[in-house]
Amino acid sequence: MYSATTLVTMIMAILVMVTISPSLTLWVLVPAPIVAVAVWYFGKTIHDLYEKIQAALASLTARVQENLAGVRIVRAYAQEEAETRAFDEPNREYVSRNIRLIRTWSMFMPSLTALSGTSFLVLLWQGGHQLLRGQISLGALIAFNGYLAVLVWPMIALGWVTNIFQRGAASMGRLNFILTAQPSIDDRSATLAKDSTPVGEIEFRDLTFAYPTTLSGANGSPGAGKSNGSGAHAVLCDINLKIPAGSTLAVVGPTGCGKTTLAALVARLWEAPEGTVLIDGHPIQHWPLEALRRSIGYVPQDTYLFSETVGGNIAFGLPGYHSERAREAAEIASLHGDIQDFASGYDTAVGERGITLSGGQKQRTAIARAIVRDPRILILDDALSSVDTQTEEKILSGLRRVMRGRTTILISHRTSTVKNADQIVVLREGRIIERGTHDQLLERGGYYADLYQKQLLEEELENA
Repeated sequence: MYSATTLVTMIMAILVMVTISPSLTLWVLVPAPIVAVAVWYFGKTIHDLYEKIQAALASLTARVQENLAGVRIVRAYAQEEAETRAFDEPNREYVSRNIRLIRTWSMFMPSLTALSGTSFLVLLWQGGHQLLRGQISLGALIAFNGYLAVLVWPMIALGWVTNIFQRGAASMGRLNFILTAQPSIDDRSATLAKDSTPVGEIEFRDLTFAYPTTLSGANGSPGAGKSNGSGAHAVLCDINLKIPAGSTLAVVGPTGCGKTTLAALVARLWEAPEGTVLIDGHPIQHWPLEALRRSIGYVPQDTYLFSETVGGNIAFGLPGYHSERAREAAEIASLHGDIQDFASGYDTAVGERGITLSGGQKQRTAIARAIVRDPRILILDDALSSVDTQTEEKILSGLRRVMRGRTTILISHRTSTVKNADQIVVLREGRIIERGTHDQLLERGGYYADLYQKQLLEEELENA
């Protein structure tokens, strides 16, 4: 609105000046192109500086957030002074870029005022000559000077508006990068109805998967990416596996063998090559994302809790908070007793990323969050690694009732966790090297049998 008013004022002033003296108007407008070039140059410089400042601020705030989130680790390793020194570098860079901006801005307005002021010098020179020659009256010259003053002020104000615009443009550019980003995993190939519900049969057919070389989605946006299994090192190779609906598959193997990746492909957190992952006989890309993920209860290896209450975190996947369903899920996850000991029960705030809870309590909260949705497919990715064996057995006892009739993918390093699964597969370097039931794998004497014997020995030593 202000810019429009300023523009109208400039046009009206010029029209009146032309009416008084066309030739004098041309003379006083000679500096105008120079002013325009100056505004363009300073505007571009200010825009670039603001972009650098925004990048420096992002780096600085990321550093601060990281140190606040990991303050206990920093203290435990006595790195307070080292982290303070590390903070100084992005902080000094941020201050330095702001000082450069202030210096540029301090030159901008005086330069613009000086350039605009040359119009008054031209008016005194040419207007004086015309007055002496009788080409213009003294009253007209004074009036012309008044309208020139009206014209010059909008020209100076233009610099102020330019500063605000460039600041906003630099910030908006970073926002637009996020707002216009398109997800690389979408419903473009979906052919099934949005209200479809999977029965739960999962099949991996000649699956070979490699993470993309860049962790970017379409148009450079951050997010999950696609892979055709070529180029980068393959995480999964030639996986052929069928999980009947309602059965439990356990996945065992050394760290980095692809267990988590296999689970993430079922939830379409990463995109598998088309036709290699099927749900109920349909390629997973044919399922609408909402219908697919609504039917999956997923407990990731790295538990994430929101800065909410315990009850709110458990009921996260529900349309509204249902205290009874949250309590039932907590009981199955052996969390209800812990929650009763909290001062505010289910209304207890867990803090950022669940900082007020123990590792085991976090995992059990995530398990309760997954089962409260009553999913057709349940994925537990090393979900019991932070609980002791007694608590594990309680949770598994409750989960067995929940898992009955549901397709379950159970990933674990503990053979005690997976021994009752309908089918166990052992992954190594992205390939299936063993498959069968617990008893069958023990008879073969391979990797699984060795792992079982080692863990059995460890338990005996602990109980000795």
